[in-house]
Amino acid sequence: MIQELVPNTIEYFQTAKENQFFDRKSARIKPDDIVRHLVAFANASGGTLVIGIENDGRITGFRGNGAHQADEFKTVAVKRLLETPITFQTSEIAVTNEKGEKDVVLVLEVATSQNKVIQSFDREVYLRQGGESVKLSYEQRTQLLYDKGQRYFEDEAVDRSSIDDVDEKVMSLYRKHMRLPNKPASEILEARGMLVDGKLTTAGILLFGKNPTKYLPQARLRFIRYDGMFAETGKRLNIVKEQTFDSAIPIIISEARNFINTQMREFQYLNSEGIFERMPEYPEFAWFEGIVNALTHRNYSMNGEHIKFIMFDDRIEIYSPGLLPNIVTVENIMHTRYSRNPKIARVLSEFGWVKEMNEGVKRIYSEMQSLFLKDPIYSEPGHQVLLTLENNILNRHLRITDSLMKKLSPEIFNELNGDEKIILRYTLANGQITSSEAVRLTKRSRVTAQRTLRNLERKNFLTWHGTSKNDPTQHYTLD
Repeated sequence: MIQELVPNTIEYFQTAKENQFFDRKSARIKPDDIVRHLVAFANASGGTLVIGIENDGRITGFRGNGAHQADEFKTVAVKRLLETPITFQTSEIAVTNEKGEKDVVLVLEVATSQNKVIQSFDREVYLRQGGESVKLSYEQRTQLLYDKGQRYFEDEAVDRSSIDDVDEKVMSLYRKHMRLPNKPASEILEARGMLVDGKLTTAGILLFGKNPTKYLPQARLRFIRYDGMFAETGKRLNIVKEQTFDSAIPIIISEARNFINTQMREFQYLNSEGIFERMPEYPEFAWFEGIVNALTHRNYSMNGEHIKFIMFDDRIEIYSPGLLPNIVTVENIMHTRYSRNPKIARVLSEFGWVKEMNEGVKRIYSEMQSLFLKDPIYSEPGHQVLLTLENNILNRHLRITDSLMKKLSPEIFNELNGDEKIILRYTLANGQITSSEAVRLTKRSRVTAQRTLRNLERKNFLTWHGTSKNDPTQHYTLD
C-alpha cells in the first residue's frame, strides 16, 4: 500500500513533484537566483521553496562543497527587491545529509501579494506556472496589474460570521489530512488567513462553513439532466433529474462525485480478442476535474450565479461563473495556470483534489481521447466559462433508447419495428423529423417512410405539423 505524503515534512520535500505551490533547490544555487522563484510565488498563490535538497531528492544541505550559507538566502529577498517586499517566513529542519553529517534544510514559506505586483531586482515580473517560475510579457504584466485590484474576494471578512459557523466534520477531515489532531479550528484558520478579527473570510466560509449559502447564496453546484439533446420549457419541460449541492466545497466535491456517477451509463463491447469489456459514457476524470476546477477558480463575487452541471443525451456542459482568470485564455488553457482564489486552491490541493490547471486540462484531453471521444471544448459565453464534453454515437444511442423506453414503456418500445425505433430516436434527439429525413435514415422509399410516419402518428407517438400535404415546412414531433 502506498503511503500518502504529508505536506511540509522532509519526506514530502524530498519526493513531491514540483508544482504550483512547491519548489526545491540545491544550496549551491546563487542566493540572487532564488528571488525570481519567491517573486513568482508571491505574484501567484504563494508557495514553499525548500533549499538544501537536490532535484532528485538527495539531501545535500549546507555543508557540501559550493553550498552558500542559509543566512544568505534568508536576507537576499529583502535586499534585492526594488519595490514591495515579499512576505515570507523561514524555518530550518534538522536533517542528516547524504554524507551522514548533521545538517539542515531551509524552508521559505511565501505569502501571496494581495494588492501589488512584485518585481524582481532585474525589473522583471515572474509568475508561478505549474512547476516553473515564468517571466511575464508586458501584456501579461499589465493584465496581472488589473487583476490584482479585485482578485481577492476570497479574503474579505464575512459580516456576522464567526468560528461557530465552522463545520467540525470538514475541519476534522482537514486536521487528519494535515496531521494536526489537537490544533483548534481558530488557530488553523487564523494561520491560513481565513479568520480575521473573529470573522471568517469568504474562503473560510466556502471551505469550512456549515451553511455557506447563508452568507453566499451563489455558492452552489446545480446538476440538471435533460431528456434529449435540448432544454425544453413549459409543457415540454424535459428535466428528468435535478440536484443541488450547497455545503462546504470539500463536501460538495465528494457528494457531487458520488451522485453524478449514478447518472453515468456504461456499455459493453466486444474487443478484438472476442472478450466483452465495459466502457464508461465519459471518463470520470474529465467531468470530475471540470467540477473541481469550477469550484476552485470560479468568480465567487458574482451574485446570483452558481455552477451548473448540465447533462444532455449527447454532451455534458459545465458552467463556471466568471471569465477565465488573468492571463489564462481558451487558447492557452492547456499550458497556463493562474488562480483567482489562491487560498481555496491551496486547501483543496492539500486535500489532494486540485492539480495544476494545465496538468489537469491536459489530462482531460488525454482521457477523452483514450475513449475515442472528441476533444473537450472550452468557451466563454457571456461572463462564464463553459466546458463541453461530448459522448459518442454509441453512448447517445443508449441514452436515447433509455429515454424512449421511459416515455413509451419498455413493453411498447420493444414491440416497435426497426424503422419505427430509428425514427423515434432521431426525433427525440433532434426535436423533429421530416419525411425526407425519414427516407434518409431508414433507407426506404418515400412512400414506405411516409407510411411509417403516419403509423406512428396514429399510435399517438408523433404529432404532424403543417398547413397542407404540400407545405414545405411540414414535420413531425414526439407527442
